[in-house]
This record gives sequence, structure tokens and C-alpha cells, in this order.
Amino acid sequence: MEKIRSLLPVEELEAEVLEKGKPILGICVGMQVLADRGMEFGEHRGLGWIPGVVQRLECSGYPLPHVGWNDIKIVKSTPLLKGLDTVKDFYFVHSFAMQTEERGQVFATADYGGEFDCVVNRGNIFGVQFHPEKSQKAGLRLVQNFLEVAQ
Repeated sequence: MEKIRSLLPVEELEAEVLEKGKPILGICVGMQVLADRGMEFGEHRGLGWIPGVVQRLECSGYPLPHVGWNDIKIVKSTPLLKGLDTVKDFYFVHSFAMQTEERGQVFATADYGGEFDCVVNRGNIFGVQFHPEKSQKAGLRLVQNFLEVAQ
């Protein structure tokens, strides 16, 4: 967040996203910065656009970082996941994940020795913990879905 705040005009971004409703998609760490705060390398304030805290994965002894392919479990319908009922395998690289406070904003979870939130949505704000750009057909579909929402 320190780098983001030093390199980006966060106030302008907030005006576009929060006031004008421009759609935004946070990918991996981009999803994590949407939370209220993160606990990686100490406690840090996030953007606070989706209520939650980014915590180290509780993975029951699995190695960290979590690297590789993992199915997601769609728990609620969102335009971002349209057409992904049968193709739900995405590529992950992370050791931390958002614990979303408002469960109605969680649209998919994944399991890596413990369940974690991996797709969140609050109005025009979307976040995914995985990397769609590395997730082949499923990732391409997700990006296409986001572009349709963003039009």
C-alpha cells in the first residue's frame, strides 16, 4: 500500500471507482489491497473498499506459498463468473488471503488445507485471489466477463 499510495493518485482512483462507479478488478495482491487492512509484513491500512482483513493462509501444514492450480467453489452468482459452472480451475500464487467481513460479498471460495475467499464483489468493485491471465480458458472467460461488465 505504501508503494501504491506513493505512485498512484489514490484520491483520483477513489473518485472514479467510488463516486462515478467505474468498474475495477483487483487481481491477487490487487484484491488484497481492496480490504480494510492487511497483516503481511506488519499491519497496513488498505483501500477499505471491501470490508475485511488480509491474513496469512491457514493451510493445515500445506507449504506456503500456495502455488498452482485449484478449483474454485462458486457460492453465489455474479456476472464475473458467468459461464464458469463447469470450468473452475484457476492458477494461484499467494500466502495471504482476504477474510471478507460481509459474507454476502463473497462469490467464490477455494480450499488449500482450509477454505479462503477467492472472488469478491461489491457493486462495481471486483476482486480475485487467483491470476486469470495465467488460468487459460477459465481465466480468459473471467476477463471477458469483466470487460462486458465494464462496458
